[in-house]
Amino acid sequence: MAARLIPRVFSAGLAPRASFQFAHATARSQFLSMRAIATKKYTPEHEWVLYDDATKIGTISITDYAQKALGDVVFVELPAIGTELAQGDNIGAVESVKAASDIYAPISGKIIEVNKGLDDKPGLLNADPEGEGWLCKIEASKPEEIDSLLDEAAYKQLCEEGHQE
Repeated sequence: MAARLIPRVFSAGLAPRASFQFAHATARSQFLSMRAIATKKYTPEHEWVLYDDATKIGTISITDYAQKALGDVVFVELPAIGTELAQGDNIGAVESVKAASDIYAPISGKIIEVNKGLDDKPGLLNADPEGEGWLCKIEASKPEEIDSLLDEAAYKQLCEEGHQE
């Protein structure tokens, strides 16, 4: 009796379709989970952090709004690798032809890398502040702090209102 059922199931096309549907659902869920591992958040002081949930590492820099307000950047002071920081601590400074501004840690953690390219080319902050102009990478000690930061829509609204809290 079992021998009769197996050919009928395959001839009806049920087994291959079921395995395809399972494989498709598995691939889709893996894609969705990979897509959601990096979160970009902003501070009211115009820093951003691109936080990777899987590695617990955040890349930090200033926003495009901040670099436009500063003007041509001529010097960047970066934190030392290994520095332990609390959220809101000063991590460095940016100097331009018209102003200087402190940079604050969006999240707590330990500095694990700095962008040495800014030593020779501080203008990268003007050219690509949210890309090649990144400042440093931090290994988060309190990942939950990312939730206290602004999402893109809230940050854009803050900039449009012209407020800095």
